[in-house]
Amino acid sequence: MSTSTRRGFLGFVSISAAGLLPGRVEASPAATDGEPACILTPQAEEGPFYSDPKLVRSDIAEGKPGVPLSLKLRVIEAGPCTAIKGARVDIWHCDAKGLYSAFPGQGDAHNIDATSKTFLRGTQITDEAGWVVFNTIYPGWYDGRTTHIHFKVFLDDRTVLTGQTFLPDALNEFIYTNVPDYGDRARQRMVINANDHVIERADPEHRAFCAVKEERDCYVATLTLGVDRRTDATVGRAGPPPPPPGKRGGPPPGPPPGGMGGPLFGRPIKDRLAALVPGLKPRR
Repeated sequence: MSTSTRRGFLGFVSISAAGLLPGRVEASPAATDGEPACILTPQAEEGPFYSDPKLVRSDIAEGKPGVPLSLKLRVIEAGPCTAIKGARVDIWHCDAKGLYSAFPGQGDAHNIDATSKTFLRGTQITDEAGWVVFNTIYPGWYDGRTTHIHFKVFLDDRTVLTGQTFLPDALNEFIYTNVPDYGDRARQRMVINANDHVIERADPEHRAFCAVKEERDCYVATLTLGVDRRTDATVGRAGPPPPPPGKRGGPPPGPPPGGMGGPLFGRPIKDRLAALVPGLKPRR
């Protein structure tokens, strides 16, 4: 999709989503701009797709199609709430179709090799106020996970925080339903914020949920990361990426054993709309 077309769709999404998401989306106290959180940001699994391409850059999209997103992260010392200057922050996430760079076996059919690619990965160093900014696209989704962006924070070459940040599911659903860059998928998105295993296990209080606001040309997602500089984070990987179908140990094509309620798809959601829109009462 061309830049002008993407902007046109962004305007459509922004106007339409405004009725679904009134004003600014504040997901948790940890995600506000004016009152930085003085609590630790929860650790979460690194996942199988971390790679360090050693690219210090703020623009990480590399021309990938999708809705423009500016991700602003502030690193502070948990407790005193003081900004940490000079921290290294890495982020990485999938593209509009759920593909990660740097790995084979990608896509709904596990048949896309993105080993030589570096899209949607980057490193920034925090400024005097503890901020880094990444210009990217709104992430897509893949089987078994809700929409998320991975991050790592390093101090003095030590990993002090490994985590994932999440976006409002009403906005996720609207973008995936209405913007063609995110459509034409082999299966329906079954895992949302309400039944994602990482959120349930690592972030039940939603401390790592972004605050999101609409600007003229992009969405802006903001999160404060409270870290303990004395800590050396040791969060494990989620195992290797799934091998392509037909390989030894690889998943068969199509839904996993157990159907749509199986482990890959999370626990079943009885009322999807109520799960997607905060505050909406379940239908009886």
